[in-house]
Amino acid sequence: MSNPLLSQAQLPAFASIRPEHIEPAMTELLSQAEAALELATSDATPTDYDALSATLGVATERLGHAWGAVGHLNAVANSPELREAYNAMLPAVTEFFTRQGADERLYAKYKAIAASKAAASLNPARQQALKHWLRDFVLSGAELQGEAKLRFAAIQERSAELSQKFSEHVLDATDGFAYFATAEELAGVPADVVQAARNAALADSKEGHKLTLHFPVYLPVMQYGQNRDLRERLYTAYVTRASDLGPAGLDNSALMQELLQLRQEEAALLGFGNYAEAAMVTKMASSAAQVLAFLRDLGDRARPFAEKDLAELRQFAASDLGLTELQVWDNAFASEKLKEARYAFSDEELRQYFTVPRVLAGLFDIIERLFQVRITEAQAEVWHDSVRFYRLDRDGALVGQFYLDLYARPGKRPGAWMDEVRSRWARPEGRQQTPVAQLVCNFAAGVGGKPALLTHDDVTTLFHEFGHGLHHLLTQVDELGVSGISGVEWDAVELPSQFMENFCWEWEVLQQLTCHVDSAAALPRDLFDKMLAAKNFQSGLQTLRQIEFSLFDMRLHAEPGSDSAIQTLLDQVRAEVAIVPSAPFNRSQHSFSHIFAGGYSAGYYSYKWAELLSADAWSAFEVEGVFNADTGQRYLHNILEVGGSRDAMDSFMAFRGREPSIDALLRHQGMA
Repeated sequence: MSNPLLSQAQLPAFASIRPEHIEPAMTELLSQAEAALELATSDATPTDYDALSATLGVATERLGHAWGAVGHLNAVANSPELREAYNAMLPAVTEFFTRQGADERLYAKYKAIAASKAAASLNPARQQALKHWLRDFVLSGAELQGEAKLRFAAIQERSAELSQKFSEHVLDATDGFAYFATAEELAGVPADVVQAARNAALADSKEGHKLTLHFPVYLPVMQYGQNRDLRERLYTAYVTRASDLGPAGLDNSALMQELLQLRQEEAALLGFGNYAEAAMVTKMASSAAQVLAFLRDLGDRARPFAEKDLAELRQFAASDLGLTELQVWDNAFASEKLKEARYAFSDEELRQYFTVPRVLAGLFDIIERLFQVRITEAQAEVWHDSVRFYRLDRDGALVGQFYLDLYARPGKRPGAWMDEVRSRWARPEGRQQTPVAQLVCNFAAGVGGKPALLTHDDVTTLFHEFGHGLHHLLTQVDELGVSGISGVEWDAVELPSQFMENFCWEWEVLQQLTCHVDSAAALPRDLFDKMLAAKNFQSGLQTLRQIEFSLFDMRLHAEPGSDSAIQTLLDQVRAEVAIVPSAPFNRSQHSFSHIFAGGYSAGYYSYKWAELLSADAWSAFEVEGVFNADTGQRYLHNILEVGGSRDAMDSFMAFRGREPSIDALLRHQGMA
């Protein structure tokens, strides 16, 4: 038991896992899972829900738990050795799960369970899980025969390899850029960002200030840096990451093309006209056509506001900043200056009030008050010394646990996400398994002994990821396939995350979240009022930007042949939707990890779709009170606790008493 990946402890031994542990552990666990699959599909295992769960569920959950720990380390503590070990085992793990999902013998057993008299006596969560399994068997190729089945499996293996390589290219291109700027070039950039850049240069034994493409460095330079040439330099590097305009070894062009070809071929094997049709089977939305209509309708509503936003920005840039020809690398800088001029505050002024300790204390208090749990820091092995670990208890009983990894660093994938370590499960052995989550962000760490400071956008990102975390941690469903976020329609899974963002705009909440880094004063009311007045600043432009990404994604996967015209299709979408011209060298698609490496293919629209749901859900709190205990409990019981054990629309209607309406979304974004 010296291999930590073979431990059956409740939590992974993250600090002890080494690259050399991966191959022997995964080989052993794959062997156990293989034996379990053979036993489960034999006559020795009854055609019974509990029997299959005890035989196969336990072995595959153990395999998934260990592989999840390896994948997590690959994302947050990447090294050449770890990457090599991960990639070496990726084909074997992919092959097993692909083969299990398409196993005709296993499919036959689940079909027999569904057709039996005993099926009617299964509890609702088990009935939902059974329904999902039968659907997923079909989508996994269980009904394919001969060469088609072999080809389907080969597509899954190759697609996993390509997605991993895509993600590696983005990470390496992000980590691979550095520019050492002089102090003069950094005029206007916040002092703590300048100091952090100086510290980074000293760590490399270099003169000047090390600027990278990590967001805590990149964004402040784009927002506040007065040096236009520096903004252009960083912008160009950022939007050409992993593209044909960078190092050839990191170019994602061929990977994107092959991934799209494979996805369309996969859909055709399953009998669908295109990949988007196949993807919609597991969504709330009924069809790609419905999604396209939703996006275009929202785009039409947003366009007048976006045009007004852009006209005001261009006029201000020319009259007040001397930028008669506004370039794309000027937009963030000019927008920040316009916001300062119009609302008499800056994001940097606001940031001084959001220290990480205070924000976390306020966030935890909200969660404890609304959902009647207690959050306390606990001990566990972690993958970096900045990572913290917490437990949630209710009435003295453990509800769940989570890791919190807040800060950007080399070797860590960009972005923010929640991932599950373990899900809630009434295990066949008779033990109740409680859920464990990982919450990951990429904020700037504190400098000079001071606590880390967050922008208001950072705060909403943190609340967003905690929304996902609560969905996973507070579930009361004991069935593995539908507890927490498992089994939730992909276009509804963002509802709890976007719901939590609303707290960040409430005066009562912000009083708890704020404490000035120097004076310890809470956020003044007049500064809050300015921030609130600026809430929908350029919301039209921001909405069109999200619709551009969503339309591009959906068309890319709904139109066979798009693989040979990716840039052309993106240009068409921009011509239809965008009002801000893109730079001719912009290759943002080459780092669009959501759809090429992150599970959002033909699903990026989910952010806007779920935003409609979350805005409407939040409107109940607006009417009944932000901290109304009854409303909080109703939301907890009808949305968070039920997880994927029933359809998302049923959960929403149970909470709101009606179907969702777009009105709250338009009102929240100032476009009513």
